[in-house]
Amino acid sequence: MDARFTAEQDEIRRTLRELLLKRCGPEEVRAAVGTADGHDPALWEALAGQLGLPGLALPEAYGGIGCSATELALASEELGRALAPSPLLSTAVLSGPLLLALGTDEQRSKLLPRLASGELTAALAVPGTCLATALGLTGDNRGDWAGGGRAGGVQAKRPEGGAWRLYGQVDQVLDGHCAGLLVVAAHTGGFSRSRTLLFLVRSGSDGLVRIRQTSLDETRPQARIQLRNVEAVLIGEESADVTGALTAVGDAAAATLAAEAVGAADRALERTVEYVRQREQFGRVIGSFQAVKHRLADLYVQVQAARSAAYYAAWATAASDERVGGLALAQALEAFRVTASEGVQLHGGIGFTWEHEAHLYFKRAAGDELLFGPVHRLRAYAAEQAHLFDSGEVAV
Repeated sequence: MDARFTAEQDEIRRTLRELLLKRCGPEEVRAAVGTADGHDPALWEALAGQLGLPGLALPEAYGGIGCSATELALASEELGRALAPSPLLSTAVLSGPLLLALGTDEQRSKLLPRLASGELTAALAVPGTCLATALGLTGDNRGDWAGGGRAGGVQAKRPEGGAWRLYGQVDQVLDGHCAGLLVVAAHTGGFSRSRTLLFLVRSGSDGLVRIRQTSLDETRPQARIQLRNVEAVLIGEESADVTGALTAVGDAAAATLAAEAVGAADRALERTVEYVRQREQFGRVIGSFQAVKHRLADLYVQVQAARSAAYYAAWATAASDERVGGLALAQALEAFRVTASEGVQLHGGIGFTWEHEAHLYFKRAAGDELLFGPVHRLRAYAAEQAHLFDSGEVAV
């Protein structure tokens, strides 16, 4: 592994950071999350039209730039620093790669260029609170998380000679209230041929009800999706390896999310250091107290270790068959949670106020762990997959 960044990668980081410094400060973030879409359409147009972020990791044949998951992770790190609300995660990290992996040639050529340009946004709808399991991060995704033939989840049926129809409800869909295209995981086949397939549902379809939910982290808006006999299009073929594709996409998504969490943790730590250098108590700046120095030093070590893990996971996703995204995500989420919590504490009374941005980072850390964790389950499943404790021996 070459730990040095290329000139192109450095340029992506620099350009994106400059744009976000100008157009995505704390006040702009608060204004964006209060809109109907939950993000600033003008900023999304700049991210997509000027920088090409949605198509960063998509092949050039489909309108993308043809970079790897590493570049997408570096871009996400900068977005994480600013807590920029955007449909990039749901569109380019979760939905687009699934369509690329499983879609027919016609589906890819028709939809991927629109996703790459930012003209069309997409969202992945996974029943219940099973997103991390469906992506193969906290458990085996060959189970019955999509419904299992029983009540609940989403069921898919196809009358003889007719189109696929979907029934059910999904409660936590990132950007599901505004996405132009939904990628819905649904169970079909009953007990005899039980399997999970992915379907495309367009915005405005008859029987589709979308309700934006109140979420802990407003910078990641979520929606409840109700499917009432909704017509859908199967992605790819019925024989496609859906769980395998979800696992591969999940590993790349975990590496990207780890980088994003590291960016947010790094910014939260920077703001905390800036504050303790200015805040005075007992005639001294509080940053001069040894106890405060020790706490900040511990946070710095955690953030840098998480950054190393995130960068390695992003590199491994693009350059090897090693799947370490879940472990990197666990380390990044833990570092982010601790850093955000300490940031609130070290800011004192002002850190608890609505006006200060410290609570936004704390909520992002907590919300991400609820969606993609928790940390102990990410680590436990990674250890299980590596057979770390089989036969009482530690794997070498």
